Amino acid sequence: MKMIDTREYVSALRELVQAGQEVSMQIAGNSMSPFMIHARDSISFRTPEQPLRRGDMVFYQRRNGQFVMHRIYKARPEGYYIVGDAQTEIEGPIAKEQIFAIVTRVQRKGKWIDSSDFWWKFFAGPWLWVVPIRQPIVRLYGKLKHIHPTS
Repeated sequence: MKMIDTREYVSALRELVQAGQEVSMQIAGNSMSPFMIHARDSISFRTPEQPLRRGDMVFYQRRNGQFVMHRIYKARPEGYYIVGDAQTEIEGPIAKEQIFAIVTRVQRKGKWIDSSDFWWKFFAGPWLWVVPIRQPIVRLYGKLKHIHPTS
């Protein structure tokens, strides 16, 4: 088994995207839960072909070199403000040049879905409106899920 540095891997995928390819990768991290789960779900992404808007999931590179995939909270002339689905802290402004891809599909629980899916629309719409009160909602969800586990 060969271990590959995440930055090297995503840098290689970024080059493919910039060459016009659509690529897929398994997600790592918990910032997009509960929509996407670490090491369970995957994303497909490509270069954006139209203007980015609220709710779009984008891949960008922070100034420190870290690659991140989060959702656009709002677009402003100075840049984009972005947040993960599990987060309450909004990051930004992110310059347009830092964004190199838009997520086109998500493999969630083994099934590929796109922006027409109910859960995709929920997290791109109503879930963005509750950013300030997400933490209590997520805590309650965790308690209820623990009380009534699904198989």
